[in-house]
Parts: sequence; C-alpha cells; structure tokens
Amino acid sequence: MTRLLRDLAHTRAGDKGDISCISVIAHRPEDFAVLEQHVTAARVRAHFAELVHGEVQRYVLPQLGALNFVLHGALAGGVTRSLALDAHGKSLSSALLTLEIPG
Repeated sequence: MTRLLRDLAHTRAGDKGDISCISVIAHRPEDFAVLEQHVTAARVRAHFAELVHGEVQRYVLPQLGALNFVLHGALAGGVTRSLALDAHGKSLSSALLTLEIPG
C-alpha cells in the first residue's frame, strides 16, 4: 500500500536563478518521522530526473516538522532565461506532492 506525499504534508517553494527551494512540511507532528525516512534527496532527485540537472540537497528541520530541499539546475536556466511555459519553483513543489510514500 502506498500513499501520496500530499496525504502527509504540504509544500512551499521559492526560486532564485536556476535553483528551486522546496519545503515539505508535515500536516501532523507524528507524520514527520515518515517524511524524514522516505523523502530523501535521492528520491526527490529521481522524482525530477528529467527536470533537475544538478545536485539536490536536503536539510532537516525537526523543530518545524519540515524538510527543505535545494534543487540546483532545476529551472532551465532560471525563470527569466527559460522558454518553458512555467519554470517557477512552485510548479515543482506541486509536482513533488505526487511522490509515493510506502505505508
């Protein structure tokens, strides 16, 4: 059985140049341990394999019940340089909510 990340968390995003920052925030404190275990930098990188061309870093913020991901090379050169229809980080944060979580 799997669930989607959206069942356990919501996201916030920002972008600067070609870097997208996505915060994944647990809906409930008891869900944070599941997020910490299953939402890794490697899984986020794989989820966006066709879009993210650089490193993905993860920062754990247990006091906030959140994980912060920094995606390098994620925005096709940056919002003002890309010909993509919607290259903003908020689009990636919505897409991340479709990540499947075991359990």
